[in-house]
Amino acid sequence: MRPKIRFKKATSPFYSELREEVKVLLTDEVTKKAGRLMITKFLFYSLGFLLLYANLFNPYMEDKNWLVALNYIILGLTGILLAFNCAHDCVHNTFSRYKKVNQIIYYITFNLQGVNARLWRKRHIASHHVFPNVDGCDADIDDNIFLRLSAHHPKRRIHVYQHLYATVLYCFYTLHWIVIKDFIYVRKKELANLRNQTHSFVSVAEVVLLKFAYFTYMLVLPMFFTSIPVMTILFSFIIMHVTISLFFVLTLIISHLSLETDFPKADDAGFLPYDYYEHQLAVSLDYHPTSRLANWIFGGFNSHAAHHLFPGLPHTVYTVITPAIQKAAARNNFPYHEKSIVDAVISHYQYLRKLSK
Repeated sequence: MRPKIRFKKATSPFYSELREEVKVLLTDEVTKKAGRLMITKFLFYSLGFLLLYANLFNPYMEDKNWLVALNYIILGLTGILLAFNCAHDCVHNTFSRYKKVNQIIYYITFNLQGVNARLWRKRHIASHHVFPNVDGCDADIDDNIFLRLSAHHPKRRIHVYQHLYATVLYCFYTLHWIVIKDFIYVRKKELANLRNQTHSFVSVAEVVLLKFAYFTYMLVLPMFFTSIPVMTILFSFIIMHVTISLFFVLTLIISHLSLETDFPKADDAGFLPYDYYEHQLAVSLDYHPTSRLANWIFGGFNSHAAHHLFPGLPHTVYTVITPAIQKAAARNNFPYHEKSIVDAVISHYQYLRKLSK
């Protein structure tokens, strides 16, 4: 059995100093404003999602195929943004001080996207959040035959062209997640330091039934209760998933998989080369981390250093604390990576090309 993965003991004052600086920055006024903004975003994205879904049953839509497709696309993007800006915070219990409220919101929101909320939370908290970019621990870079996402993964002949065909694969990311990926993780026994993972019959049945519910409300109900042609609904649904897949992948994958970020490897005893805090900085890439507009759209995923260092804070404060992170990193000679979103996407494809050689 492989040893449990562990970090080196922290010897730098980086985080202790930073934590005190962040406490000073997060005054009562800043915290209350951040809380109000969270509620505003939740109402904006959730009401938008409900109205767009209801609009599918608008008689005006029935003979306008392009409007149906556009409605599905915007509906899908709104659902993703609801997950980015609200449900993700709920997973970390930073949306509400009431744990039950957080559980209800993230459970409903993720399952409305066809993604099993329970499985995603376990992967995210126990795997990715603790050990980002660590082979065998981070579920987001699991070895697969089509893409080589880490230099520690074996190189296959097909990988020579991965920077050319990756975009095609990315187009089907969300559908793959809904139909295949969740079931892969139902069968997965080990994940990071989790051992002998099992799922009860009831848990597996929940996964299947919720998938069925997703396809029912997204496809079956519009087919039965509108006069929109079945092929229009199917086409619009697929185009929606292509759009949200590209949006999802190219705004999240760039936060960790680029030329700038590191991919630490544990030694034979299971120790990683960094302490926990330096690790989170070494493997993360920010884009427009202090932009309020970017924060509104991406829900703090653009401020990934702040999120990994302070997962217990709502994303609406990341624009406030990121400058302190940048200064503390420079002061302690810790890595900090930042690019524009365009340059970050380019860096990702350059990274794919590097691993193809």
